[in-house]
Amino acid sequence: MSVESVFPQLEALLPHVQKPIQYVGGELNSTVKEWDACDVRWALMYPDAYEVGLPNQGVMILYEVLNEREGVLAERTYSVWPDLEELMREHRVPQFTVDSHRPVKAFDVFGLSFSTELGYTNMLTALDLAGIPLESKDRTVDDPIVLAGGHAAFNPEPIADFIDAAVIGDGEQAVLDMTEIIRKWKAEGRPGGREEVLFRLARTGSVYIPGFYDVEYLPDGRIGRVVPNRSGVPWRVSKHTVMDLDEWPYPKQPLVPLAETVHERMSVEIFRGCTRGCRFCQAGMITRPVRERSITGIGEMVDKGLKATGFEEVGLLSLSSADHTEIGDIAKGLADRYEEDKIGLSLPSTRVDAFNVDLANELTRNGRRSGLTFAPEGGSERMRKVINKMVSEEDLIRTVATAYGNGWRQVKLYFMCGLPTETDEDVLQIADMAMNVIQKGREVSGSNDIRCTVSIGGFVPKPHTPFQWAPQLSSEETDARLEKLRDKIRGDKKYGRSIGFRYHDGKPGIVEGLLSRGDRRLGAVIRAVYEDGGRFDGWREHFSYDRWMSCADKTLPEVGVDVDWYTTRERTYEEVLPWDHLDSGLDKDWLWEDWQDALDETEVDDCRWTPCFDCGVCPAMQTEIQVGPTGKKMLPLTVVNGAPANG
Repeated sequence: MSVESVFPQLEALLPHVQKPIQYVGGELNSTVKEWDACDVRWALMYPDAYEVGLPNQGVMILYEVLNEREGVLAERTYSVWPDLEELMREHRVPQFTVDSHRPVKAFDVFGLSFSTELGYTNMLTALDLAGIPLESKDRTVDDPIVLAGGHAAFNPEPIADFIDAAVIGDGEQAVLDMTEIIRKWKAEGRPGGREEVLFRLARTGSVYIPGFYDVEYLPDGRIGRVVPNRSGVPWRVSKHTVMDLDEWPYPKQPLVPLAETVHERMSVEIFRGCTRGCRFCQAGMITRPVRERSITGIGEMVDKGLKATGFEEVGLLSLSSADHTEIGDIAKGLADRYEEDKIGLSLPSTRVDAFNVDLANELTRNGRRSGLTFAPEGGSERMRKVINKMVSEEDLIRTVATAYGNGWRQVKLYFMCGLPTETDEDVLQIADMAMNVIQKGREVSGSNDIRCTVSIGGFVPKPHTPFQWAPQLSSEETDARLEKLRDKIRGDKKYGRSIGFRYHDGKPGIVEGLLSRGDRRLGAVIRAVYEDGGRFDGWREHFSYDRWMSCADKTLPEVGVDVDWYTTRERTYEEVLPWDHLDSGLDKDWLWEDWQDALDETEVDDCRWTPCFDCGVCPAMQTEIQVGPTGKKMLPLTVVNGAPANG
């Protein structure tokens, strides 16, 4: 039975809201399939505004993977701004997809990708607007399966009340496997109702169904154990790992937004995973092992993507893009190929020890020469040993000297505040480093017209990292430390004016930390925040620390814990962590040993180039590190005067 579009009702509301263009759909390369010709239907959501959600690679890839499959459709939905939410409630317009404006409630699966925990209240807004019961226990066979994915789903316990399922790891094959299970269940007439299809998903061992697990607590508030509450459900759920990225060259037809978005470029993921071993970095830990896309595979994706979109910039994405074994050849090959078209190339922040001026020149050859971004993360040599960020101040000064000496005028340095064992002195050394950078820049460039911007974020301990046991710094201590640093920079007459200083206060980090390492008892807090008007918590202008603390103070005493218990408390080795039954492949003993190494200020090498350190991923996941070089060049190139250009 066909499902009607709600666009006629929505259209009447659009003249009364900001940025109505973000709700109309019809983007270049979007897909609308016949509803009745499909038997499994997915609504995919990045729970943020269109301008943030549309460029998200994860959702874009799954959208295309699903729509390529016969008999399957996928459509997208994003968070609506509060002005439209109010009108939708008043006029009874449900949460809709932007592709064909169908109600989200009509789909089989409502899949949400969480890169940050601060999107949880937006999920509840979408569920409520869709007419889907907020809690999974209240849903019927006619409601979609609410599925969480993305990095935050590696600890889905705080939202266990609200989701039916979670997938950890790579989604490409996972969504297709789920689709076939749902398709078969529907073809059989939906036997056993909602419980049966969730059981079939759980039985695979790679889809986590929170409702099939009970959590037992100790008198002091810690978790005693997490146990399956029915037979046939695995004790541990494993992550998905796509090993051959060349087999998954998505997105082939990247979406081109109608409205302005945070990234106006075409992006290609050049490799997945990272073994640098930065102890704070959840993304690096949970995406192991390293899997490189081949130079030829990258070339083909860029070629097809540019033809399909008309973008003028290509982002080469990964956690540490300059670490690709053929990055120099990739950059030169692309710069050569698109020299006449003036296609710019960009990398996310570059590691200090991976930077070289030849690579930087290739990246900027066809585009504008903007600033360079480096992330030392720790202000002192000691802190960089603690976090395993093996970069010395000499390395940094030498690198920025090369950059300033070759015509760059702006460098951005990214640090964190509140790292384990950190002192005021460690943070104040950030100012010394920035001043040394300016001094060296003036010296090598012969000009005072150079800038260094210091950007600081608060450290949040994350699950599946060596720092998952670490205490978090309170917001008051974070703010006090950053104030001292600001005063030191501003108080310097010689260099202070050349140093920009950007930082976030410590309050959002406390909320993120609460949700990051939380358990099921936080569901009541999240719901209370949502009911009190919490929306868009990742946006400074919408975030309310007081609202979160007030709701936590009302709900947590009933279960004998508080915000500090989740955030500023150090965990012990014996403690059962809320995510221990979700297997990221990392051996818990190895993580603990690395935590002890951090406290001893011991550095550990990158296992790509050294013997294995037994983190557990390769044997546990039956995988292996995959790196080049392939020795190939990026052919074919564009034809110039009847002959191929040299690569």
